[in-house]
Amino acid sequence: MNASTIELAATEALLAFWRDAGVDACYADAPIDRTHIAPPPAAKAVARATATVTPLPLSGAGLNDSVSEARRLATAADSLEALAKAVADFEGCPLRGMGARQSVFGRGDPAAPVLVIGEGPGAEEDERGEPFVGKAGRLLDRMLAAAGLEGKVFITNTVFWQPPGNRTPSPAEQAVCAPFVERTFALMQPRAVLLLGGAASKSVLQSDEGIMRLRGQWREWRLAEGNVSAPVMPTLHPAFLLRQPQTKKQAWADLLALAVRLEQAD
Repeated sequence: MNASTIELAATEALLAFWRDAGVDACYADAPIDRTHIAPPPAAKAVARATATVTPLPLSGAGLNDSVSEARRLATAADSLEALAKAVADFEGCPLRGMGARQSVFGRGDPAAPVLVIGEGPGAEEDERGEPFVGKAGRLLDRMLAAAGLEGKVFITNTVFWQPPGNRTPSPAEQAVCAPFVERTFALMQPRAVLLLGGAASKSVLQSDEGIMRLRGQWREWRLAEGNVSAPVMPTLHPAFLLRQPQTKKQAWADLLALAVRLEQAD
């Protein structure tokens, strides 16, 4: 007896459903516990990478020792190239042992008049070894170019290793990397600084205010040593602009204010 077209279609649909649900056999030689859900390959890779890693305690003496070592390495660097190598050699930030492929220091012109500081590298940045090269970075580049700032920036982050799951870096992790960020500022002595997002703004400005209060308001960043200072413009992170396109107008106004300030300083 031949099955009808409708029955065949229903059977094919049911088999397709089972296939998509993960059914790969009608029977087996031994029972298998299907209730155990294995972690995805990415999670396994992270687990293997971190299985033997004991993160350095980021509090008390451990934090102070790491900051001191970072400051020693940063102070010894006399160029951004040397500073990038010092970052790569630094072992005091636990993020480097949480699955990151490599350190991600910076890109752009070391003699640029504008220092741009973001939060931390993501997956594409971790793979390529440069900050802001993913979708958010491409948006940032387009906005900088439209504001007349193309080729006039050096871009870095508050931390130099990708946080697991692209989470926001902790204040302690930022504190450990801060000597390198400050040394970048001291070596460049830029005419202005652009801070991208709340995490970067709070870290650099040592502020508890949210980015919606900070953005669009000129602040000052002054180092305790070296008599280095510059005006700072906090703005929204490009990744946030991708999620909330209606806020691009605010970020655009911030970039134009930065461009005008540079022109007036010429």
